[in-house]
Amino acid sequence: MGKYVLALDQGTTSCRSILFDTHGQPVSSAQHEFSQSFPKPGWVEHDAEEIWKTQLRTIQEALIDAACGIEEVETIGITNQRETIVLWDRATGKPVAPAIVWQDRRTADVCAQWGRDGAEELLKSRTGLRLDPYFSASKLHYLLRTIPNCRAAADRGDLAFGTIDTWLIWNLTGGRSHVTDATNASRTLLYSLEDGVWDPELLSFFDIPAAVLPEIRGSCSYFGETEASLLGKAIPITGVAGDQHAALFGQGCHKVGMAKNTYGTGCFLLMNIGPKPIASKNGLLTTVAWQIGEKRTFALEGSAFIAGAAIQWLRDQLGIISSASEIEGLANQVEDSGGVSFVPAFAGLGAPYWDPDARGLICGLTRGSSRAHIARAALESIALQSYDLLDAMRTDSGRQITELRVDGGASVNRTLMQLQADLCQAPVDRAALPETTALGAALLAGLGAGIWSSLEEVAALRQSVEVLQPSAQAQSQDELIFQWHQAIEKTRG
Repeated sequence: MGKYVLALDQGTTSCRSILFDTHGQPVSSAQHEFSQSFPKPGWVEHDAEEIWKTQLRTIQEALIDAACGIEEVETIGITNQRETIVLWDRATGKPVAPAIVWQDRRTADVCAQWGRDGAEELLKSRTGLRLDPYFSASKLHYLLRTIPNCRAAADRGDLAFGTIDTWLIWNLTGGRSHVTDATNASRTLLYSLEDGVWDPELLSFFDIPAAVLPEIRGSCSYFGETEASLLGKAIPITGVAGDQHAALFGQGCHKVGMAKNTYGTGCFLLMNIGPKPIASKNGLLTTVAWQIGEKRTFALEGSAFIAGAAIQWLRDQLGIISSASEIEGLANQVEDSGGVSFVPAFAGLGAPYWDPDARGLICGLTRGSSRAHIARAALESIALQSYDLLDAMRTDSGRQITELRVDGGASVNRTLMQLQADLCQAPVDRAALPETTALGAALLAGLGAGIWSSLEEVAALRQSVEVLQPSAQAQSQDELIFQWHQAIEKTRG
């Protein structure tokens, strides 16, 4: 009889469950979207109970689809959209409000005020993060202040707070486990990077009672076991990590200096920096990559808000392509962008610039500029944003990038990946399995359950489909980078 690991991949727009075998290969999966709510400009909410029901449905469907019995499923791993919060009543298990999503900006004004009051440096030095509505603490502060009688209930210990991993574990275990892992904790603005615990001074700053917080455990730990009635037997949960951390682990970036980039709507680039956090001086975040036993590994992280979404914009708003897959062929009709630069700052600029007031720009147009030049410039913009992140990581860490491991929808675009290799002057290694986030959760859980015994054994399971080397003729991309940075300056403010 084989052994299987069930990975739950709870994302921003859908829930997915994938069953992996002991070779790290998927044997069945199920995925369903759930509702998105935008009650006011800048507000983004989810129905936490719908998320739970949707996730449970995908679990049941993945198990039905697999040619194995429930008795062969050894353990469960969970990966989740980060920073999104749920606050619920411990007695009833019901949320007291909709989940506030990581994209939500309702706390922008109070964050700005805290920044003016000088809180930025304290928070950055303690947490490795920025004072921004993106992270969880201001969201929880908001709920405790705005829901009637909520703060008093929290003080009594009647309420439970958690990111989505904590919410799923609570429901899977029938309310017996109120826990999170170090990666998700490190995204809240409440976690001390130095000490690995909830920081009392930060709890005081955000006026959050410790009674609502989950227990923090390692990413590769025992988090409880499922109610036997849910799936047909009690299954231990032994691996948890936020989505980008799980992808870094699933890409086998277990050694210091290894980096991965996920090309989706935006780009998320993480670099393993080892057992000690490094404070970024170049606009990056410092975060827990994962924790195994008592040993924590840290990462530098940078995000570009708009990557694949720029291609969607060319399709949906400009109409110069009818499907995203056409972009590569169109861009290859020209040798270069002909001096055209495209900065897709539709939602401001993320790392390393952090300019919310920046706006999108296409510049350098001449009478000879064509659809193909704009398409080429759009692909270059994705690679150039990632170059900026990697360059900041080199500077912060003092390490050269010897290889970039990539995944996500846009990683299948060979022209884009070749541009990336040329800009970074490093090989770009595309994963054979696109679901590296779910794979990372499965590998953490399997390691926790003893299915795999070491990081070396886990790393050997990763397979690549292609490695693109820097082009021989692309020894220097200085002119393209200079042109890009000039365009960036035109978008600022």
